[in-house]
Amino acid sequence: MKKGRRLLAGLLLAAVAAALCRASAGAADPPVLSAESAILVEAETGRVLVAQNAREERAMASTTKIMTALIALEQPELDSYFTVDAEAIRVEGSSMGLREGDRVTLRTLAAGMLLASGNDAANAAAVRIGRMIPWFVEMMNARAAELGMTQTHFETPSGLDGEEHYSTAYDLALLARAAIANDDFLALCSAERLQLRYGNPPYDRWLSNHNKLLARYEGTIGVKTGYTKKAGRCLVSACEREGVTLIAVTLDAPDDWNDHMALYDYGFSQLTRTSLAPPQRSWELPVAGGCSDRVTVAVGEGMEAWLLPSDLTRIETVVELPRFLYAPVASRQTVGRVRYLVEGVLVAEQPIRAAEEVAAAHRPSLWERLCGWFGRMVGGDEDELRRGAGDG
Repeated sequence: MKKGRRLLAGLLLAAVAAALCRASAGAADPPVLSAESAILVEAETGRVLVAQNAREERAMASTTKIMTALIALEQPELDSYFTVDAEAIRVEGSSMGLREGDRVTLRTLAAGMLLASGNDAANAAAVRIGRMIPWFVEMMNARAAELGMTQTHFETPSGLDGEEHYSTAYDLALLARAAIANDDFLALCSAERLQLRYGNPPYDRWLSNHNKLLARYEGTIGVKTGYTKKAGRCLVSACEREGVTLIAVTLDAPDDWNDHMALYDYGFSQLTRTSLAPPQRSWELPVAGGCSDRVTVAVGEGMEAWLLPSDLTRIETVVELPRFLYAPVASRQTVGRVRYLVEGVLVAEQPIRAAEEVAAAHRPSLWERLCGWFGRMVGGDEDELRRGAGDG
């Protein structure tokens, strides 16, 4: 009887353990998404945490306006008023309500793109900056190339469908990283509502943000929605929690709001703030032309990074230091760095700084060197030769 109870208890324990293992494994699995293409990246390093057809070229609708608004916000005189081009604002689709004769600023147009997804705002900004929409589109494609968006091609500043208007979830994540690094852009795309002043004459009015994640998911800081019949529902978003920022992109996603919340739940659950230690704390480097021929250089304390559990066995530490330094060397001068990489992706780095000052050694003048040379040749006293030269 006792043997039977022990057997039953053992079977129950085994069943519970198996259930816990399955639950744990399920918690670590990426979410099932409605999107045709999706990606989740850590913004600071660009590390990809989740990817689903992330490099598949697709229409991206009004997420295009991330690029248009970013270029607009990088222009000078953001708050100078001008009159919108009447032809540019005659465009189908979503609008911020511009009319012929309206006076606006580039900052206001960027807000109209990011909150109300105004096609009129995108075209008005394009003409203001590039004089003609095709010329501005060339600027968009040039900037995409600078950002490494190798699978992106723009045809319109608004995101209306075109035969050669496409991007990928991966490329849009690259664009979002650059965009949220711009303080003006971040201030606009993270606002649920904004009061803006434009019109003829300009007057105050309110625009609401189409991005429902700002209200639905804590920590959301942007970025941009999009929809056309061809592209389906598109969404680029960013979310910040405890000092780490994640960027999510979904293309052709019928349930995009829930897709993004599931991606963030997964991403934040997987990342852990982890302490990193360099292979050593200090080194000695030779110094050329200094009062001392060596200097101590060192890293600071307390380096941390957001890592996945699997990273701990894959992290690579690389120390970058020159073979020697030239004097003078200032105390706390940065002379190198320690880089922490996971599969070639930089996840953190620390500066290596000089722990002390090394002044430059005195270098004799040309006259002093000549006197020394001549003195050695004739066997005379160098100081006497210098004094004699001075007497003449």
